[in-house]
Order: sequence, then structure tokens, then C-alpha cells
Amino acid sequence: MTTRRESAAAAVSTADPGPDSGSTVVSAPAGSASDYDRRTASRILAELARPGLFTAATPTAARTVAVTRTPVRPEPGSHLTLSQRLYLESFMRPCRADQVTSATHRVVWTDSDGIPNTGHVRTGGLGPIVPVAVRETVLALWHSLEADTALAERIAALTPHDRAVLGATTTDQDPIDIFRVGIEATGRALAQHALLAESTPYRTATEFACGLRDSGIFAAVATRWYWEQQASTYRRGMIAAAFDTQPDGTVRYTADTIATLRAMKDATIHDAHTVMRRATIEEGLSVEAAIGRYHDELDLISRQYALLPPGARPSCLAAMPHRIDGEHYSLLPEVVDRFVDLFTHTVSGLDIIETPDATGDLAGTAGHLFYVPDMNCKHCVRTIGGVLESMQIAVHEIDLLSKRVRAEFRSARNRHRAFEALRDSGYNPTLAAPGPAE
Repeated sequence: MTTRRESAAAAVSTADPGPDSGSTVVSAPAGSASDYDRRTASRILAELARPGLFTAATPTAARTVAVTRTPVRPEPGSHLTLSQRLYLESFMRPCRADQVTSATHRVVWTDSDGIPNTGHVRTGGLGPIVPVAVRETVLALWHSLEADTALAERIAALTPHDRAVLGATTTDQDPIDIFRVGIEATGRALAQHALLAESTPYRTATEFACGLRDSGIFAAVATRWYWEQQASTYRRGMIAAAFDTQPDGTVRYTADTIATLRAMKDATIHDAHTVMRRATIEEGLSVEAAIGRYHDELDLISRQYALLPPGARPSCLAAMPHRIDGEHYSLLPEVVDRFVDLFTHTVSGLDIIETPDATGDLAGTAGHLFYVPDMNCKHCVRTIGGVLESMQIAVHEIDLLSKRVRAEFRSARNRHRAFEALRDSGYNPTLAAPGPAE
């Protein structure tokens, strides 16, 4: 099931892979390869958003959040865990281990929707407040989308051609899901870069969020990272980036970071083109047939790279500028500005209380229900389902929004092995949601 670029998601783009309704099965794209058109897809999303998004978004009510912090245990003589090292060696060439910053602790908590979550922090950094406030901000913006009747009307008015373009060009196809994953990717960028907070002049969560926005880091992620690198490295608590502080107090990626990010992005584009070229030229397959035959190699993510014209570099759909109603408009700044503004208000209302590490995930009977807090897109659903099914474990349900999975484990040992396999794929399964939010 695992391909060279095996995880889903991510640059800060509203076109990246994202949540669906929770179905175990990922449906085929609604559009054909001939409908693949990044510029048109970007304009469709911009026109849906241009009248205004997130008008009903409000910060989460003040609350106390119990967070459990567990040490991340690196391999002997290394600052990376086994999972991090294997991912680096397999999927991040030519990045070196010394270019990677790793978390020191993993944190788990329950959000205001009652859903379990996981994140990573570093000792001496900003602490759990960043991932917790990021999640609450994501939820507030998601709820705003769901309550936006005007947006729903604009989506309902899309033409069949518009929907075919979105189906062929994006992974999530449905505009609400596309917007939803863009919001979550924005939050991931903020939480993941917080691993570098010590190397910046920002000393509070609010300063850090505003500093990243003013420094243009969200836009840099959108243009320099390849889509799935963000989610894969985020889940593993690692980041292949470093900052230089500028005289004006903003931060920029170092020259070494920029060169490495470009090289990693070029590598995944090359891999996707190599598979497509072999299928269409050497084997004589049509593009559609190639996608069907090499579904694993050209999975939900790299398929989008495979369809790029030779020599083209992918642009984040949210970052593409358009002229709408006579005015210049780009969706990414609107998402980032609203996210950071809401995040800063959310931070002030959160009280974090750390609780002792809760162990015993593997005790007791086999059990059929568990949670994967860092499952965040359709590709995650496919990967998790594939891991379980490859072990002859029947999967009954994978609900993306609640992060809940129901599967037929034969024994507690069988479940233990399945959980280890999921961890090797970068996920952190748990048997039960953390205690109720206060």
C-alpha cells in the first residue's frame, strides 16, 4: 500500500487532500485526466470564496484542557526515532538527518468537539498551547464553513464542468472538503513550525503565529513544500527546516532549507513522471489506464504530479492570484489572516493542565474500536485501511471527522501488531479517547 511518498496532504493549499464524510472507501475522481486543470480549479475555488469566508467564525469558549505529555524516544546515538529515520531515508532524499529538528514529546488531548487529538512539542519551546489552540481554531473555521448558507448556494450552482475539473485536479473534489483540508493544513504549518520556536525572536504563541504570518512562512510552505511532506513529517513530529532572523524581526528559511525543500519536491515530481512515462510510452497505456494500473505508485497525491506537463512546477491552488470582479484576489492570504486572528483570540481563553502519562493501550481484550488522532485526510483513510487489510483484519468503519476506526481484531496480540504497523506508517493509534473536556 505504501508508495515512495506514502502519506497524504500538505502544503498550505485548499487543493490538498482532505476530509471526506468518513467513508472507508475512497471513491474514484469525478473528473477524467482530460479535466485536469490547476488554473481553472484554483479560479473555481477563488470565486466560491471571494464573497467572504468564515463570517460566522468565533473563538472557542474559555476552557481548561487536560494534556498528556509523553517523551519521544530517539534511537541510541541519534536525535531521530526509528520511524523518523526510516521516513527520512525512504522518502526525503536528499535531506540529511542533521537538517531535521525532532520533537521531544508527544501530547494528546480531547478537543471541544470531544475528538481525541495528538501533537508534538519540544522542551524549551512554546508547549502544548500551540497544537491545542491550532485544533480549536481549525474546528471554529470548519463550523463556520458548515453554517455558511451563502457558500452552500454558490457550491450548488457549480456547473458539471466545474465539478469535473475539481474532481480531476484535487483529491477531495467537494469544495467544502477542499476548504476544510486547506484550513487544517494551515494549522499544521503553524504547529509544526513551533518546533523551531526557540530559534526565533517570538516568545509567546501569539507572537509566534503573527510572526510567521508577517514573515510569509505560510506562503513559503504553500510554494516550497511538496503536498504530502507536511502531513507525513507533522505526524512524526519532525521538520526539515531552519530559520534565519532578519534585521526587521521577521524570519526566513535558510538558504540550505530552501535548496533542500526544492530538491525533495523535484524528487517526488520526477518519481511521478517516471511512472507515468513508463506506463504511457513504454507500455503504450492511455493516461486513464496508467492511473488505473499503477494506482499505488500514482496514488491520491503523486497522481497530481504525474499529470503536470513536463517541466511545470505545481503551484498551490490557494496561492494562485486571480482577477475577480475587477480586483486582484488570492485565497491563501484570506485563510491565513483569518486563521491567525482567530488563533490569537483562542489562545487567551485556554488553560492547559498537564496530566500524568496514561499507559495501558494494549491491555485487556482485543476490542474493535480505536482512534487515530492524526488521521486527517482521504489518503490517511486509504493508508490505514490498507495496513489493516494487509494483515487480514476486517475494517468495518473509518470515520475521518471523529478519527474513529472499527476493525475485527482476532486477539489483543493481533491488535498490538496492527498498532505497531500503523505506528511504522506514522500514525499514533489509541484505544480510547482521552477524558472528557472540561
